[in-house]
Amino acid sequence: MNLTETHKTVQNIKARGAFTVSIADAAHIVEADYFGVESGNKVADKFARSGLTASKAETVDAPVINEFPICLECRFIEYQNNEYGCGVIGKVVNVTADESVMVDGKIDMSKVNAIAFDPYTHGYYKVTERVGEAFRDGLKLKK
Repeated sequence: MNLTETHKTVQNIKARGAFTVSIADAAHIVEADYFGVESGNKVADKFARSGLTASKAETVDAPVINEFPICLECRFIEYQNNEYGCGVIGKVVNVTADESVMVDGKIDMSKVNAIAFDPYTHGYYKVTERVGEAFRDGLKLKK
């Protein structure tokens, strides 16, 4: 994750040795954006302001945003700050998902209605349609 060391989030990650990455959906754009535009260094409880709730992750000492459909639980590996940028490196140790996005025991991304941020237009876009097969479609061009 690309975060600067002055963020409250980075301080929390280092103190706990863990973090979570919750995947926001289109129904929670306002709340997800709020988490990014408000500083935890200035507001003590961003969850209370957002109206969302959190619970403890199953395997790491970090919060899960209950209203978001997918959560990646991560063990903190290291913080890097060098000529290539700065950020938190972690290892995913558990994935949880709401039953509403599961089909036959697997996450169905078309049901997640996940949002993605486009830094060039500063827009959020829904990720809803599978358009290809990773590590297979490109083989068509391999000789």
